[in-house]
Amino acid sequence: MTAVGIKFTESSPVFGTPIDTLAPLADHASSFGARLARVADLAAAFRADFASSGKPDEISTHDLITLPYPTSFALWRAATTFAPFVSITNRMLIIRWTEPDGRHRILLFEPSDVERGIVTPYFAQLAARTPRPLRNLLVTRHGDVLEHLTAASIAPDEVDYLVFDHLHTQDVRRWLGTTAPQSDLDATEALVAAFPNARLIVQRHELEAMVDLHPLQKPWYQAGTYRDLPPESIWAIDGDTLIAPGVALLSTPGHVTGNQSLLLNTDSGIWASSENAIAAECLWPEHSKIPGLARSARRWQREVILNANTLETTAAQYNSMVLEKHLVDRSQADPRFGQFFPSSELTRSRMNPGTGPTFAHRDLTHGPAGLPTR
Repeated sequence: MTAVGIKFTESSPVFGTPIDTLAPLADHASSFGARLARVADLAAAFRADFASSGKPDEISTHDLITLPYPTSFALWRAATTFAPFVSITNRMLIIRWTEPDGRHRILLFEPSDVERGIVTPYFAQLAARTPRPLRNLLVTRHGDVLEHLTAASIAPDEVDYLVFDHLHTQDVRRWLGTTAPQSDLDATEALVAAFPNARLIVQRHELEAMVDLHPLQKPWYQAGTYRDLPPESIWAIDGDTLIAPGVALLSTPGHVTGNQSLLLNTDSGIWASSENAIAAECLWPEHSKIPGLARSARRWQREVILNANTLETTAAQYNSMVLEKHLVDRSQADPRFGQFFPSSELTRSRMNPGTGPTFAHRDLTHGPAGLPTR
């Protein structure tokens, strides 16, 4: 099937189960305010069903890169710090489960190709304006995807699914292979997939948006890198989907049109992960010690602080964040905050004073002890 130039395959009929509990939140006939008023009740109903679906076998966290990100995006209209940037750490989750027929499955959430991600137009321009010695101080690489899989004793051909909350900065050609040579990679032949059996799971809305980007979106995507991917390597889904026991993808539009959040049921309760916010305190700003956050939330009667760079649908993103807030359980480390795990989490840095997190999860782990983390 073709979505205006990007080729992909409809999701397999055996992949996941559609969920309709939260469907009223996507009712475009009602106002954003009316939809927001329904979030708490719908989230409560969904939580009960989701918790009864079971749990995955194992979850581990693996740091990829820490890099600068504009404070004006990260803590939208709330922070009063003079630091122009915050630091965020992008992390990958490895999730394993067993199908009813005994087959083992592995899903990688946020398996960013860091080397290719930094050539995204926005970050490439930022790097060009930053002297190399300073750039080396601001960016820290912690390990790449393949290295982390090796440490976790996972062979690349064992990986079944690749999932991102959205496709900003993502170039997946080396993961999925290509159908033609890639001149920008100096490849004179089609690329062989690093993950030959993996499928990229994407919301259809994001695939459709990528082929005709708005000027506000263009700095953040590498849309051209998706034209030569094998069609069978991309599975398009529509909305909320239960993937496995205790593993679901929820449509959470706003940050981008086709944004999706990962929901996980674990031994410590329910977690949600996305980049709608860069810190748990952005969903509970009343407890934040970051200058400006608590005061801004009180002044404007807002219960969340958005991560807002493209501002595709601001009200929808706000509602999506409130949904995530109502779906998760409270943190066992600090019950003032919930188990919202940012896919790129705010990280303390001497280079960015006044932007250190009040609280940070740093990792999300479930299942047998001893599985390597980070």
